Amino acid sequence: MNKARRTRINEIIEKLNALKEDVEAIMDEEQESFDNMPESLQEGERGDAMQEAIDNLSSAMDSIGEAVDSLDEASI
Repeated sequence: MNKARRTRINEIIEKLNALKEDVEAIMDEEQESFDNMPESLQEGERGDAMQEAIDNLSSAMDSIGEAVDSLDEASI
């Protein structure tokens, strides 16, 4: 791979890492909101929906991390 394409891949990696940080911040906010809810609400529909959102955000972070790893491997 030539230097120009490696540079473009590195720029994409930087953008993905920034997006991963944004997703993590949202996930942390949602987790904090969930943790501050009364236990009775945590165990209800709203709590279940929030926990599912947290799980999905975590999954998205993992996927972004995998994409970064793949791009990093491709740029060698």
